[in-house]
Amino acid sequence: MNNIFVFDHPLIKHKVSILRDKSTGMKEFRELIEEVTTIMTYEAMRDVSLVPVEVETPLEKTVCFRVPEESVAIVPILRAGLGMVNGVHRVFPTARVGHIGMYRDEETLEPQEYYCKLPEGIENKTVFLVDPMLATGGSACDALTALKKRGVKKIKFMAIIGAPEGVARVAKEHPDVPIYISTLDRCLNENGYILPGLGDAGDRLYGTK
Repeated sequence: MNNIFVFDHPLIKHKVSILRDKSTGMKEFRELIEEVTTIMTYEAMRDVSLVPVEVETPLEKTVCFRVPEESVAIVPILRAGLGMVNGVHRVFPTARVGHIGMYRDEETLEPQEYYCKLPEGIENKTVFLVDPMLATGGSACDALTALKKRGVKKIKFMAIIGAPEGVARVAKEHPDVPIYISTLDRCLNENGYILPGLGDAGDRLYGTK
């Protein structure tokens, strides 16, 4: 599928190996999530629109190019997606931030939306939907559908770890959305967790288990 982009970068592989380690503490885990996200964002923003601006250097005036200030938004899928926001902000610090809250029904493994708050004018922005783990793909698909219902036309989805099942589902249900995955893992287990994975990203980000 031509809308899937899996990164093959030595620095990402190095950082993901530390993320996976169960002995990695909360502070380092959070920092690594942000660092991997920043690396991914450079590539994901490759085709973001630019506008010409006149800049005066110490020697002369010249025409340069910038990303328009109000053209980008970040929408994390709560709660783990919050861990990726600062990683995108390092590249584009003025991006507005919305939030979509999803939780997974532990019996059906299907996502349930409980919150959605988006920046004004979201329909005219390039939206980075972020979630560290793309497992079954249910939450990502529902969040993408929610954004599209609100008029968003240009969306990029970014995850740190993806399972083949979830990646394939999102790519099939939303073929117009580029999917950026830093690392593609082996499979899902019977409980819908990614193997080898890194455990529950939200719990490891916020120390809740």
